[in-house]
Amino acid sequence: MTTVLVTGTSSGIGRATVRRLARRPDLTVYATARNLDAIADLADSGARLLPLDVADEDSMRAAVAAVETAHGHVDVLVNNAGYGEYGPIEETALDRVRAQFETNVFGLARLTQLVLPGMRRAGRGRIVNVSSMGGRLVFPGGGYYHASKYAVEAISDALRQEVRPFGVDVAIVEPGLIRTGFGAVASSSLGAGADPGSPYRRMVETVDAVMARSYRNRLLSATPDTVARVIERAATGRRPRTRYLVTAAAWAMVHTRRLLGARVFDTVNRLQFR
Repeated sequence: MTTVLVTGTSSGIGRATVRRLARRPDLTVYATARNLDAIADLADSGARLLPLDVADEDSMRAAVAAVETAHGHVDVLVNNAGYGEYGPIEETALDRVRAQFETNVFGLARLTQLVLPGMRRAGRGRIVNVSSMGGRLVFPGGGYYHASKYAVEAISDALRQEVRPFGVDVAIVEPGLIRTGFGAVASSSLGAGADPGSPYRRMVETVDAVMARSYRNRLLSATPDTVARVIERAATGRRPRTRYLVTAAAWAMVHTRRLLGARVFDTVNRLQFR
């Protein structure tokens, strides 16, 4: 039986991932969240529940210890917990930036550190880091969020090379626009940091409007289960790819940025967000 520990399962991609993986008879799936009441219904799907706050050392240690006590080690870690802190680089309060990095980067890194000794002892393991297309390109207003996902990409690439001799694989899942609560949180953070007298006020309003339209567009966005299916492949496939871009729109934007270069992509952004 393969044990899977998934972070950030109270909504969106994490919740869809748990529901999908818990259907499989070959997997024991642990759903986690800071508040167990928020994921109580996932027990009906066959998942086991653990409290876990990826910004709290004791909470992370306790969750990993619980799985290792029951199963010896964590076979698969899905680092999904994360959120978007949006706003102009100049005006976004750094305490909000630090809080985002605690969840999106440092929590992911620390939980990875905690599961790796068990994986090495077992001689096998899989780490799936949920990044974003925003880890490979940048839009205005999202610089600090993108920075956190660029960090996830770099950590994952280094880690993959470091742990391969121990039988551990690392895969990155890069969703595009997914119809979850992410867009609403990002929009809220934009509004929270907005000063009516800010020189960036028009940019903030434009970014907010473009984001709202894009998340509503069924051609540009997808459902959480679309990502969950990809996470399942990354978590259980015999030979996982290093990266999985999710949605055709994300693939098009990432490769447009790669082929055309920064200057042209900046021009495209200026036209979109003017």
